[in-house]
Amino acid sequence: MEPLHLPHNHGQHIDDIITHMPETCDFQCIADIFRLLGDSSRIRIFWILCHCEECVINLSALMEMSSPAVSHHLKQLRASGLIVSRREGKEVYYKAADTKEALLLHNMIEKLVSITCPNRCEKKD
Repeated sequence: MEPLHLPHNHGQHIDDIITHMPETCDFQCIADIFRLLGDSSRIRIFWILCHCEECVINLSALMEMSSPAVSHHLKQLRASGLIVSRREGKEVYYKAADTKEALLLHNMIEKLVSITCPNRCEKKD
């Protein structure tokens, strides 16, 4: 492959970076996941489902949201592959998918909460 010639030479060797750079569609997949997590309710639902398997009715009570609103969030999380569902009779149960992406996002959420919200349990005077 011929070396890349950029308009401005800043002395960096960009060729190796370009060789290993993921495809544009890979970055779009990541952007789609971050867009999905741009809603705090969806993040909370995902976090709950990382810790237990739950049905819509119980999630609605935990979230203090209507069942249709929770179902909307669940549909988006499931379409992204971050959660999975199973049916037992009339009830559908949801939990975090057993994937590297779901585990990484769960860990990231836990770390970000501990970093950005260290005093969340302390009462302010």
